[in-house]
Amino acid sequence: MKNEYLIPLAGLLALIFTYLRAQWVAQQDPGTDRMKRIAGYITDGAMAFLRAEYSKLAWFVVGVAVLLALTSQGSHTSPLIALSFVVGATCSALAGYIGMKVATKANVRTAHAARTGLASALNVAFRGGSVMGMGVVGLGVLGLSGLFFFYNTQGWEISKVIAVLTGFSFGASSIALFARVGGGIYTKAADVGADLVGKVEAGIPEDHPLNPATIADNVGDNVGDVAGMGADLFESYVGSMIGAMVLGAVLMTLPEFVGITGGFGALGVVMLPLCLAAIGIVASMIGTMFVSVEEGGDPKAGLTRGELTAAVIMLLGGYFLINGLLPETWVFGGTTFTAMGVFYASLIGLACGLGIGFVTEYYTGFNKEPVREISRQSAKGGAATNIISGLGVGMRSTMWPILFLATAILGAYHFAGLYGIAIAAVGMLANTGIQLAVDAYGPVADNAGGIAQMSELPEEVRARTDSLDAVGNTTAAIGKGFAIGSAALTALALFAAYMGVAGISTINIASPSVMACLFVGAMLPFLFSAMAIEAVGRAASDMIKEVQRQFKNIPELKAALGKMKENGDKPIEEWSEEDRNVYEAADGKAEYANCVSISTTAAIREMVKPGMLAVLTPVVIGFGFKYIYGMSDNPVVVAAAGKHAAMALGGLLAGVTVSGVLLALFQANAGGAWDNAKKMFEEGKGVEVDGVYHTKGSDAHKAGVVGDTVGDPLKDTSGPSLNILLKLMTVIALVIAPLLVADSVISDADQADGKPKVENVGGDNDSKDGESK
Repeated sequence: MKNEYLIPLAGLLALIFTYLRAQWVAQQDPGTDRMKRIAGYITDGAMAFLRAEYSKLAWFVVGVAVLLALTSQGSHTSPLIALSFVVGATCSALAGYIGMKVATKANVRTAHAARTGLASALNVAFRGGSVMGMGVVGLGVLGLSGLFFFYNTQGWEISKVIAVLTGFSFGASSIALFARVGGGIYTKAADVGADLVGKVEAGIPEDHPLNPATIADNVGDNVGDVAGMGADLFESYVGSMIGAMVLGAVLMTLPEFVGITGGFGALGVVMLPLCLAAIGIVASMIGTMFVSVEEGGDPKAGLTRGELTAAVIMLLGGYFLINGLLPETWVFGGTTFTAMGVFYASLIGLACGLGIGFVTEYYTGFNKEPVREISRQSAKGGAATNIISGLGVGMRSTMWPILFLATAILGAYHFAGLYGIAIAAVGMLANTGIQLAVDAYGPVADNAGGIAQMSELPEEVRARTDSLDAVGNTTAAIGKGFAIGSAALTALALFAAYMGVAGISTINIASPSVMACLFVGAMLPFLFSAMAIEAVGRAASDMIKEVQRQFKNIPELKAALGKMKENGDKPIEEWSEEDRNVYEAADGKAEYANCVSISTTAAIREMVKPGMLAVLTPVVIGFGFKYIYGMSDNPVVVAAAGKHAAMALGGLLAGVTVSGVLLALFQANAGGAWDNAKKMFEEGKGVEVDGVYHTKGSDAHKAGVVGDTVGDPLKDTSGPSLNILLKLMTVIALVIAPLLVADSVISDADQADGKPKVENVGGDNDSKDGESK
């Protein structure tokens, strides 16, 4: 067997592992009839949303594929880019479907396993999450490597092979954006309705069976944090590899690479990202086997042990792989680089990801000082000071991640140039299999807690699911930080690849067109976030009205809520028989399907505008500026139109990337901090301020719920979606770059100046002082 076939084999191995884990989860006991019924509601809601979403996106995929096939002609690209786009979109959608299907099976089985012990519950929840993680990496590596080897047999130059391959990332990015935006709108509309009406107005727990929005809320956990996060990291995963492959294609023409005889030969520098991903699959599979917890132990310690095991294996494998595929030294652009430098770049990427994760945990973690301060402000001044404090925490939390990213960029560039930045992104994402498994474990555990609450299981069962859920909240926050960091490095790798394909060595921000686009690009994340947040607000308003209607108009619900208020915190076992009968008569009377329908309809309707903003803006800017320059009366300016349009588009991408990363960090961390500040009042003795303890149901707790409600769309809708916005726009720019610069000529001198010059287009570079050649 040839070496190259080991790469798709690793992807296939991951999918076999996924299938076996899915089968194991399905064989576990789902519990009582009531638990099965509740889990059935969640499964039906989740699958109904995916069917509605994918049926709409299918038309988008077909339309874009036809457009790509018709416009991709010439020596630098091919109509087969449409095939890459369709395969990328299909793999992304399939990863979300597989993860959602198994997560909605794992939730009820985790709740049932918690009846026997914490260790068994963690095992079921994590194995359910690992299906999502290994499914993403398996589909990513198998799809990308399969297309690469197919195109490589067409007799094309390697630059054309990779240019056509960029369509795979475009397809993945498109599905990811709609999945993130649509899923975020769905989950937050349900969550806000369940919180504001259920907790604040009716005074019942979030996951109480009398709350009509609780099923939609639990469906939303799967839609947003399983399918949405999976599509997000799938896109970063394949995007980082494609960015590195584009830059590797530039290096493989150097004499030092041409002279390589072993392994993949000169192609090794292009294949390295795929090979690192293949090793990451094996490392992740081994790491998942080390995740366990003793009864009464800390679940986070078990999850961390698995991640660290995978990281060590990845580092060892990466060291030997990099030194085996690359020459010991090479010279590019007058600078000498080494294979060890590339390895150091991958280490820097991994360290940057860990650093961002730790900072995220500090600013958003339960009982951490920033979160404690927000909860104290809730007690001192109510909702207003809670929100002010949370805004401050979110803004402050951007400092260290940005410094880590800046250091990683400089360090990776120092050791291996632009290729090093791309490899740093690959290094950060190589262990996506186990990282995503830990992330997906969170919503599974959260759903398990909800099912335990709705099924009214014993207190010790809820205590175990709450323990898993608390760790899940932390892993989810770290996962969001990791996703933002990986998005930033991936976008930079794709940006460097875009400059290479467009033939641009520098972008001068003093150029009016570049500066104008820089400002427009910096504005776009704010506009995009506003569209997503306003969509949540509209959908949540519909949800609130529906929950209020049911509480008011369904007699059984109204009577049961009245009995709950009369009995206060008294356990239901201590209620009078008459009160218990009234309460039990309300079981199953809540019209869950209405709330699920509201969230589904709103998400599908509202995801279109933000999605089209991301897809169309690079195309309009790129070809708009090319048209403007092309209308000039000066034929030399017309000849350079494509290059200068590409530079203007580069300014747009730079603005989107910087602004988007900062805004995403702020929103994700502020929302996470508000969430755990609310939970501070719900655990143990509550929050102590000046000798007074503020507990669940207090005014301070209600202020915390308001803060959490404000933060919900930030951390679960607009914030995570920004990761995909900046990557998608860069990928689209990379796809259209050959079309922009076709038949366009410009020299390096013009690039530095940023304006078309007569003397440097189509002539000798020795021209002086505006003298035309």
